[in-house]
Amino acid sequence: MTKEEKFELVERYIIENQQTYYRLAYSYVKNKENALDIVQEAVFKALRSIDKLEEVNYLKTWLYRIIVNTAIDFIRKHERVSIMEDEILESHLPASKNELSDLDLQEAVEHLPPLYKTIIILRFFEDLKLEEIAEITGDNLNTVKTRLYAALRKLRVEMGEEQANE
Repeated sequence: MTKEEKFELVERYIIENQQTYYRLAYSYVKNKENALDIVQEAVFKALRSIDKLEEVNYLKTWLYRIIVNTAIDFIRKHERVSIMEDEILESHLPASKNELSDLDLQEAVEHLPPLYKTIIILRFFEDLKLEEIAEITGDNLNTVKTRLYAALRKLRVEMGEEQANE
């Protein structure tokens, strides 16, 4: 496959899946503008390094990996500086019990280390299989499983502590 054909394929794939990539970036930063910046930077990186995509069958995981790494880099650069969107600010107002537990879960996921957070987001928010997550993160399947279970344990502990404090 020529570079031009790869470029067209990647371009088409990105356009078809733009909402998925935005949602993935947003799950890291919880801000529209920052999520759009991450997607833009990731697309730029992908198109710039298109020669590194050896097998087009791995396009999906290749792009996910670029977006995840770009989001993590963005968070490191902008450590703890965040602009809250109106929906998030409104979510801090009194709400129903179910809405509060969703908020607690989101907050608990935010406090996970980046490796655990990535696995939780990809597995439960992006509905990816563990094998796909292993490809995206560059880890073997057993490592992904171990990190997933460790992350779930941490979430249970944190959620349990929050419920005990109520």
